[in-house]
Amino acid sequence: MDQVAHPANLDALSATELDVLERQIAGKYMGKVPWSAVVWGIGNCLVFVALFPLVLLDVIPLWAAFPIATLNAILAYLPSHEAQHNIIAGRGKPLRWLNELVGHLSGIVLVHPYRVMRATHMEHHQHTNDSEKDCDIDIKGKSTADFFLQSLLNRQPGSKRNGAYGRCLERTGQSHLQLDAILMNMAYLAIMFGFAWSGYAIEMALLWWLPKMLGETYLTYYLAWAPHFPGHEQGRYRDTRAFKSRFGNVVSMGMQFHIIHHLYPRIPLSLTPAAYRELRPILEHRGCDLGGM
Repeated sequence: MDQVAHPANLDALSATELDVLERQIAGKYMGKVPWSAVVWGIGNCLVFVALFPLVLLDVIPLWAAFPIATLNAILAYLPSHEAQHNIIAGRGKPLRWLNELVGHLSGIVLVHPYRVMRATHMEHHQHTNDSEKDCDIDIKGKSTADFFLQSLLNRQPGSKRNGAYGRCLERTGQSHLQLDAILMNMAYLAIMFGFAWSGYAIEMALLWWLPKMLGETYLTYYLAWAPHFPGHEQGRYRDTRAFKSRFGNVVSMGMQFHIIHHLYPRIPLSLTPAAYRELRPILEHRGCDLGGM
């Protein structure tokens, strides 16, 4: 069991021994509070909120605030994602309040209600690539260019994608969570219309609406499409993959190692690269799609 670094030795292990070894390695990376995600989530939200008075009071120009707001949108989801998986603190733990705070605050930039995102994301994990039950199955594209075309089409009013999360909540008996989405979107629209009525339509478009659109597209590409492409297979070791991004791990939001997240969702994002490197011989042995990593 101590020779995991040498793939040839894995052939001598039984299926049960291989499972135990895999879990032992993964366990080394769990149970750690991702303080970087806590600072990231809260700090990102505070910077985003601060942009509004800074721009409206002419402290910083709109042209400079727009790329910052877009970066805020791109960075907004992953801290919430850590909270969705109770990585910061599980139920009944002393820091549970912090886990939930990060989850709720991180969702503000993208107007993503935390409880809805958590409920639907758990269904995605449980039914990855299931054409009926995976609420992200509509995120398609035969190539990168096709993905962006499909992403544009998915934003149209008649798109099936628009109701995917609502249908997921209904199917799982969690329709009451849709109230979270209704209230959050009503607040977002009220703020947008209020400032637009006051003469700040361009400011609101470039501080929130367009950054939100760009951020969601960026996140959907790296967090949903790229790690699951082509999205035809199911099974613990086949429903996602590792992939080599030409722009590196930071720009790809750490999703090059998304296979580790699906196998062990309680491993913090910051530790998935190290976990991948140690688990790689086992993943190769199991025939996982490692995408040349």
